[in-house]
Amino acid sequence: VQLQASGGGLVQAGGSLRLSCVASGNIFSDATMGWYRQAPGKERELVAAINSGGSTNYANSVKGRFTISRIYAKNAVYLQMNSLKPEDTAVYYCRADRGYRAYWGQGTLVTVSS
Repeated sequence: VQLQASGGGLVQAGGSLRLSCVASGNIFSDATMGWYRQAPGKERELVAAINSGGSTNYANSVKGRFTISRIYAKNAVYLQMNSLKPEDTAVYYCRADRGYRAYWGQGTLVTVSS
């Protein structure tokens, strides 16, 4: 199983970015997919997650600004990030949870300048 994340970059405060994560292997259809982030000197935290039924949950800090979605036909999950703030700067990771196993993708760096 591999998770390939992309879409990070440098953006000014108030701007937008869209992260993508494509899953290989036969897990996507019934996995809960999530985006996590880790800022320098901080612990990794959940940003948003979406289960196989389409239910979502978000960290309070991103509610109303970020939207997670998934396209089954593409084995892909997305994170649309709007109204970005400098405090959103972090390495963002894609994660798949299926049963008792969790799979991580490589991180993609998001830098928001003030």
